[in-house]
Amino acid sequence: MRCFALAAALVAVSTGSPVLAQETVTLEQALARAGVGVEGEDDPSSNPRVYGPQAEAEAARAAIDQARLRPNPELSLEAENIAGSGAFSGLRSTEYTLAIGQPLELGGKRSARIASARASSDFAGLQSKFALSQLALGVRERYVEAVAAGQRLVLARQIVERNRELTRIANVLVEVGREPPLRAMRAQATLAEAEAELQAAEAANGAARQALAALWATGQSSPSVSAAFPELSPPLDLPSSDDPLPLRIAGARTAFAQAEIARERSLGVPDPTLSAGVRRFEESNDQAFIVGISIPLPFRNRNQGNIAAAEAQYRAASASEAIAEADYLLDFERTRTLYLAAETRVETLSSASLPQAEEALRLVEIGYRNGRFPLIEVLAAAEARDAIRENLIQAEETRGLLAARLIWLSAQ
Repeated sequence: MRCFALAAALVAVSTGSPVLAQETVTLEQALARAGVGVEGEDDPSSNPRVYGPQAEAEAARAAIDQARLRPNPELSLEAENIAGSGAFSGLRSTEYTLAIGQPLELGGKRSARIASARASSDFAGLQSKFALSQLALGVRERYVEAVAAGQRLVLARQIVERNRELTRIANVLVEVGREPPLRAMRAQATLAEAEAELQAAEAANGAARQALAALWATGQSSPSVSAAFPELSPPLDLPSSDDPLPLRIAGARTAFAQAEIARERSLGVPDPTLSAGVRRFEESNDQAFIVGISIPLPFRNRNQGNIAAAEAQYRAASASEAIAEADYLLDFERTRTLYLAAETRVETLSSASLPQAEEALRLVEIGYRNGRFPLIEVLAAAEARDAIRENLIQAEETRGLLAARLIWLSAQ
């Protein structure tokens, strides 16, 4: 009877709810620390994953101001008839010419240059937003993985504690003749396997927390995450107003390639340079004004190679935009389908499978107390219940990862 009481006490402990880790950092706080939240304790600019893309967007905006500038004038000074022979020996017949020239941009170069810079700035700005959305995706995914690792660690600890007690009880039962010696050997082997799984769970939990902290600013320690999975409510319908970021980026790349064609074509038009100045004759001290114009002759170089390259880049960007749209629709539909399936699996495991396993374990416990079931049945029922709990953790993790991806796919 004493052995029965010990086994019953063990089963009562094993059916208790798990003691999860204390919540310290929420998902919203994790996003804020990474620099993509609404508000946070840390300075977002300290995260290179944030200010790097923002600096690139600022550089592209600065290029617009540079594109608006017109060419600088040119100042030239010439001295003729120096150190010759006869009448031109020395500096007596020297002629000095001081002139200023101004290149004139033709063919719409300035407007095409500004349009190209604006298109590049739009593209860089969208890339900056996309980088931030990818960072938010990474934080959500790694946070979900850290929560799952923490729950697996708690489950592994409970399994070890249960198997330690089972091993102790099995040894007692073997001593009193209630169980064969083989039962104690199996319990010891199961305990050794559980302890190995616990070590793996501890390592996985530490790695998951470090991976989350790696997305924050440097110098921050590994966080302690919530004990429960975060509530993520992803959109299940395609955006109806604005295009999502991946498609907007593809469209911006096409627009930039088109603007580059216009810019390269404008560069094929030669720019004249108007000049005006004054000439001084050293021998007579006379002066005269001069004017001039110089025009490049585009006999061979009409920028035709760069124009052809820009046109090819535009065709490539157009093709990439069409591929991006098709891939996006496929990715969204596939992720939504998998998310709905994972949500159904979580509901089934939490509302049906796990309660049934708990009830089966309770009935086996009652039967064991009454001497109708051996200890092996208690062990099998507990293992079945733990397997369902592991499946539930896996299903909730999968649902969280898919929800994070749906949120990322719907970012605008």
